[in-house]
Amino acid sequence: MSKVVIITGASRGIGAGLVTGYRQAGYAVVGVAKSTLPSDEPDYVAVQGDISEEGTAQRAVDQALDRFGRVDTLINNAGIYIGKPFTDYTLDDYRAVVAVNLTGFFHITQRAIPLMLKQDGGHIVNVSTSLVERADSKSPSALASLTKGGLSAVTRSLAIEYASRGLRVNAVSLGVIKTPMHGDPASYAELASMHPLGRMGEIADVVRGILYLEQATFVTGETLHIDGGQAAGH
Repeated sequence: MSKVVIITGASRGIGAGLVTGYRQAGYAVVGVAKSTLPSDEPDYVAVQGDISEEGTAQRAVDQALDRFGRVDTLINNAGIYIGKPFTDYTLDDYRAVVAVNLTGFFHITQRAIPLMLKQDGGHIVNVSTSLVERADSKSPSALASLTKGGLSAVTRSLAIEYASRGLRVNAVSLGVIKTPMHGDPASYAELASMHPLGRMGEIADVVRGILYLEQATFVTGETLHIDGGQAAGH
């Protein structure tokens, strides 16, 4: 029987790359996104909805059980980034970022963990950003740090809470990745300069890092930096 992964934010960018990577690794995939098309492929289920809504999380878990009978891995990839000076943020900005980055994580992770524990274990990966640890005055990002920093902290907390029950929890901390979010090639040189390696990350870099964590069964509570050295310094 194939293992099963739920991936949020699955319709484009990093999420779409993860869908492909996990399917190539032999997993059945439940992809969750606000904009997604139904699929009749035997190893893929598309769940349309806003991950910040409790009903979307419940439908994702229900679909995984109905189609595949289990949940082995959850990738909390969905996220919102709004870059502004702190005092320019609006209450709507705050609510939007917290809703997806934290509330979305809360709803689906709470539902996935009991299923994993019934199977004697599983794996959760939270997608964070290296701006949490290495702030940049050129890229004010307080709401990203507030919410993604929370994911980095809860990664360690859950890893220890559930280690004795076979559940692993890890995170990846990303630099700037070349996705549709950064679609203007004119910005690439400046974005590349944020990383000591001198380039932007590729979606494939993130997929390989997360699949490494998937296979590294003695690793839990870890934050893997896929950031071209950004968190280490400049």
